Amino acid sequence: MVKISEKIKMIKIIKKFINANNLDGYIIPKNDIYFTEYSKINNLSKVTNFTGSAGFALILKNKNFLFVDGRYTLQAKRQSGKNFKIIEIPYFWPKDIKNIQNYKIGFNPKLFTESTLEKYFHNRVNLIPIKLNFKSKNENKTKKIFHLNKTISGESSSSKINKVKKYLIKNNINYLYSSASENVNWLLNIRGKDLPNSPIVNCKLIISNKGRLYLFVDSKKISNSIKKYFKNIVICNEIELLKTISNLSSGSFCIDKNTCSIFDQKIINSKFYITHYNDPIYALKSIKNKTEIQNTIKAHIEDGVAVTKFLYWLKYNKKKITEKIIERKLHILRKKSKNFLYPSFDTIAGSGPNGAVIHYKSNKETNRVIKKNDILLVDSGGQYKWGTTDVTRTVCYGKVINEIKNNFTRVLKGHISVVSCNINKYFNGHLIDNLARKPLKKAGLNYSHGTGHGVGFFLNVHEGPQSISKYNKVKLKRGMILSNEPGYYSDNNYGIRIENLVYIDVKNKKLIFKNLTCVPIDIEMINFEMLSNKEKKYLFDYHLDVYSKISNFLTQKDNYSLFFDRSCVITKSQEERQRGRWVWQFALFKFYNFSNYRVRSIFARPN
Repeated sequence: MVKISEKIKMIKIIKKFINANNLDGYIIPKNDIYFTEYSKINNLSKVTNFTGSAGFALILKNKNFLFVDGRYTLQAKRQSGKNFKIIEIPYFWPKDIKNIQNYKIGFNPKLFTESTLEKYFHNRVNLIPIKLNFKSKNENKTKKIFHLNKTISGESSSSKINKVKKYLIKNNINYLYSSASENVNWLLNIRGKDLPNSPIVNCKLIISNKGRLYLFVDSKKISNSIKKYFKNIVICNEIELLKTISNLSSGSFCIDKNTCSIFDQKIINSKFYITHYNDPIYALKSIKNKTEIQNTIKAHIEDGVAVTKFLYWLKYNKKKITEKIIERKLHILRKKSKNFLYPSFDTIAGSGPNGAVIHYKSNKETNRVIKKNDILLVDSGGQYKWGTTDVTRTVCYGKVINEIKNNFTRVLKGHISVVSCNINKYFNGHLIDNLARKPLKKAGLNYSHGTGHGVGFFLNVHEGPQSISKYNKVKLKRGMILSNEPGYYSDNNYGIRIENLVYIDVKNKKLIFKNLTCVPIDIEMINFEMLSNKEKKYLFDYHLDVYSKISNFLTQKDNYSLFFDRSCVITKSQEERQRGRWVWQFALFKFYNFSNYRVRSIFARPN
């Protein structure tokens, strides 16, 4: 985090710039010119100390505002509340900004899209494109681009390009400007190391309906082997968009209104008529092929082993544990897989009141020792050579009071209703989001984030256009991967979230969700009396499936076999046991007639 003194200094520099240019204010976004979630450059954090993944600041001559969505209001107040008034998005303009329509507000046209400005500032202020330069530290050494072979990607780059060509021809579009780096990475089957949590190379692309490609990328990132792979692609310097545009034949252009900067859009508009405003690669990328799904399943098995070992360590460890220790332990366990590269996002380990901060990040000031009877929320994920993972578990560190048990069970019921729903009936994220919230709303409760986000294949952990949220109307299709993560947060007390990744498959000609995540759910948190028989059966079957996938990777040497012996329903028949009819039980024996079984719980504490 930026020191307070440095932050105040930054604010003073901005206000000086405002006065020197006859402005009333200036907008500071989080993103860089590539609009990626995990950019190495974060001017918003430099100015406000806010470390969330989305938001912007409005600096006026006498007042400072920080705009964030519901996920980050509590975090923003903690990190930036002393120097900024926090405004939740969607919002009404603060009452203390009078005559805002007469204000002249500056912004960097390379850092904003037309859709962003329309959404937040349309007809409210006079927007002035003017660049404010921030000093930034020198970037690390240039990392080379690498190529994914077909055994990983499941489809050649030429096949993907042909799909885009067909789209352009069908819609009478001459050129597509793909300004989202993740889309270009997917199309060309390339990856890079430009971002902290995503295997992405920063780049942009123009593709014609005749198949001619112009790639805008730092040439230092291209090795000799990649040069051969790029033999039919025109490599352009990152700043050569105007030159390239001027040399193209006339025709129509497609850009994406959410990722094409106003600066780039103006360059394209200087010669071409823009007819479409949605990059078709988003929709193509959202449908994972069979190879991508199979590889993602492998990644989740590896991840499930690591996270299950972590849960075992957490429950049985008797030494002092802090949030930072939890972060390190998860990383160490994931690193034991040779296919693990790095986290897919910064691990969230929030204990007690910190768990109520939806996207909490522990630091020196907030790092808590896990106390007896604490509720711990851990949200983490990994980038593997086979795919991208994301899982959240809420566990108890002692006894659980009835209020928390009941709220956890309501979240669990919402989680189960999502994965068990009829996708043919509830065919988009908006409808499914409503299902997830019902158990909580019956008790007058809710949560301020979406129920689920799309997930990329060895790309961004957050990916559109699909999501499970109140505003998303994208039709769900076979091959899409999403998260399923309802939650509940009691400010300054505790947080609850249960997250699995799921993919959409077909069974009996109907679309269904299938779980990818292979991690148990803490039964000590559940009030089983609140679950229906169907919900109990789902939980039983889920744990059976998890155990069948990961048990072979838990060795006797590490005492994990003993751990599972205590966790499973084991038949008296050794023959059945040898055939692999092991069942993860988690206290469900209370609701089933298992007279021939002996039972112990995986999360029961040792006597």
